[in-house]
Amino acid sequence: MKKLFYTAMFIVGVMQAQSQVVYDYLKAADEYYRKGNYYSAAQYYEKYLLQEKKKMKGDGEFNPYVIQAAYKGNRQQVSTLQEALYNTAESYRHLHFHEKAAPYYEKVLALDNASAFPLARFHYGETKRALKDYAGAEKAYTEFLDGYKTQDAYSESAHREIQNLRFIQEQLQKNTKRYQVYKAGKGLNDTGASYAPVWVNQQELMFTSTRPDPGTKGKQFLNRVLVAGAADTATVDAVKASIPQAADVNQGVVSLTADGNRMFLTRWSVDKSGKKAVGIYQSEKSAGQWSEPVLMDAQINLAGARNQQPHILADGRTLLFSSDRAGGQGGLDIWVAQLDSKGNTVSIDNAGKQINTKEDEEAPYYHTASSTLVFSSNGRVGMGGQDFFSSKGTPGNWSEPINLGYPVNSIKDDVYFTSRGPARNILEDVVLSSDRDASCCLELFFLKREKPVKQISGIITTCDGNTPLAGAEVKVIDTLTNETVYTQVTGANGRYQFDLEDYRPLKVVAASDGFTGSNLKFNSPTDLEQDFLQNPDLCLKPLVPIVTVLGNVLYDYNKSSLRKESALPLDSVVQLLQANPTWGVEIRSHTDGIGSEAYNQPLSEARAKSVVNYLVSKGVSADRLTAKGFGASQPIAPNTNADGSDNPEGRQLNRRTEFVIIRN
Repeated sequence: MKKLFYTAMFIVGVMQAQSQVVYDYLKAADEYYRKGNYYSAAQYYEKYLLQEKKKMKGDGEFNPYVIQAAYKGNRQQVSTLQEALYNTAESYRHLHFHEKAAPYYEKVLALDNASAFPLARFHYGETKRALKDYAGAEKAYTEFLDGYKTQDAYSESAHREIQNLRFIQEQLQKNTKRYQVYKAGKGLNDTGASYAPVWVNQQELMFTSTRPDPGTKGKQFLNRVLVAGAADTATVDAVKASIPQAADVNQGVVSLTADGNRMFLTRWSVDKSGKKAVGIYQSEKSAGQWSEPVLMDAQINLAGARNQQPHILADGRTLLFSSDRAGGQGGLDIWVAQLDSKGNTVSIDNAGKQINTKEDEEAPYYHTASSTLVFSSNGRVGMGGQDFFSSKGTPGNWSEPINLGYPVNSIKDDVYFTSRGPARNILEDVVLSSDRDASCCLELFFLKREKPVKQISGIITTCDGNTPLAGAEVKVIDTLTNETVYTQVTGANGRYQFDLEDYRPLKVVAASDGFTGSNLKFNSPTDLEQDFLQNPDLCLKPLVPIVTVLGNVLYDYNKSSLRKESALPLDSVVQLLQANPTWGVEIRSHTDGIGSEAYNQPLSEARAKSVVNYLVSKGVSADRLTAKGFGASQPIAPNTNADGSDNPEGRQLNRRTEFVIIRN
C-alpha cells in the first residue's frame, strides 16, 4: 500500500512538472509575442502545442474545436489553446513564413468560436495571396466581408484586394511572348539593393546602390550613386559617381537636365534616435566633376514632410517629386514644381486626383517622346505592393492612369522606371527596379517589348438583310482630336481594314447613297497585347428618300440661270445642310410637257447644276451634292386637261426643283 502511495505521488509530481513545462512554454511564447519577437514566439507556441497534442488521447491529435481553459492557480494568465493557435498563425505571417501560417489559420477558422478571431480570415487571405493561391485568397476575402460588417480599413482593404486578385488572375493569363524581362548582371546587381536607374547618355547608366564599399569603414552599406557602362546584359563594373558625399550621408534617386550639367538628387541622414532627415538637393557639373549638393529652397523641402525622388523634365524647368506634405490626397503624392533658370522654385502644385490617391504615389518619370508619365502606386487596382502606372499628357492635363500590367509589374514591389523607347513603344527598351526576384531588396531588371502595328477591321452591312454593303464610304475619326485618320470605300465584301501604331479612342463613320449613315465607337481589346481588333458589324438602314419641292426656285425663260428671287429659298437649304453635316443631297430638276425630250432633258440637268453651284458658292461641300435632270419624264400633275386643252396649273406644278436626302 505504501509502495502504491509513493508511485501515485511520483506520477502526480511528474504530471505537475510536465504541466509546469507546458505553462512555461506558453508564458514565454506570450511574452515574446507581446514584444513583437515573432520568431521566438512561434518556436515556443510550437513547443506548447506539441505538448498539448501529446496529452490528448487516441491518435495524439488535440481537438482545438473545444474551448480550453487557461492555466489557473497563482500563475500569470496566459493564452487559451485557441488563442495560441491564432498567435502562432500571426507570428508566422509577420515573419512572412506563409507556408507555416496557413494551416494554423485553417485550424482557427474551424473553431466553434472562430468569430472570436474576426480578422483571422482577412489575414488568411493575405497568406493565400502570398502563397500565390489567388483564387483561394479571393475566396477568403469574400468570406471575410460576408461576416465582417464594420466599415473600416480592413473592410476597405479587403474590397481592394478582391479587385487586385481578379486583376492578377486576369494578367497571369496574358500572352507575354512579346516581352523579355531579365535581371541585370552582377555589374549592376550586387550585394544589397540596386535601384532608381537613369540614363546619363546612351551608354552610361546611373543608379543607387547599398552594396558594401570596402574603402569606407563602418559605413559600408550607405546608399550611394554609381555609374556603369551598360548595354543590356553586357555591363562593366559600376563605380561611384563623382558626387561629393559625407561619410554619414545617404544619397540617391538622381535626375539630370537634358544637357547633363545639373543634377537633382535625394539626400538623407539618420540620427542616433533613428530619425530620418530627407530632402532634395542640386549639384552642378563643371570640368567633369559634380559640386557639393546644395539643399533646394524651403518650398521644395517643406519642413516636416518627406520630400524625395526628383525627376526633371526635358525643359529643365519642370520638376516632379514625391512628398507627403499637407494639401495632398494622402500618403506620398506626386507634386509639380516650376523652376527658374537657376533652379529656384516659382510655384508648386499637386498633380491632382487624376494621379494621386490616399495611398502612396512615388518615383515619377516622364517619357518625353510619348508624353507619358510613369509612376508607382499602391493605391490603385494592381498586382500587389507598388505597381507601375502610366498616364498620357502634360502637368495639369493627365489622362486616367493605366496599370502597365504583367510582366512589367509583378506581385511584389515595382518602383523606379526609365526608358529609351521611341514614341510609339515606351516599353521597347526599359530599365526598372523590383524585388520580384529577391527576399529583401530592389534589383535592376531589363525589359523589352516588341510592338507590331495593330490591325483593325470590320464589315459594313445592310440592316434589312445583314448583307455586305459595297461602295460604302468609311471614315475613321480620332474622338479626342476629331482628326480623320483613315478613309476607305468598301468593296464587294463590305470590309474595311487599316493599321494603327497603337490602340486609341476612335469612331468608324459609314455612309452610302440610299442608306442612313451610322457610326461605331471603339477603343481597344481587353488584352492590349492583342495585335488585331475585329469590330462588330456596322449596319446601315435603307433610306426612305424624303422629297421636298423647293418653292420659288425660278429660272429665266428657256434658260438654266437662276433668278434673284431664288436666293431666299436656297439660302434656307444652305442653313439646313450646315446644321446636318452628314447629309448627302440630290437636287432634281423637272420640266413640263412642252417641248421635245431632247430639249427638256439637258435643260433640266443644267438647271439642277445651277442650284448645286449656288449651294457650293455658299460653302456647302460639292461632294455632298448631286445634280440630276429628269426633263418631263416624272410629272406630278397633268400637263393637259381631259379634253386636250392646256392645263397651266398642272404644268406649273411639273416645273419644279426637288431637294432629296439620299445619305443621312
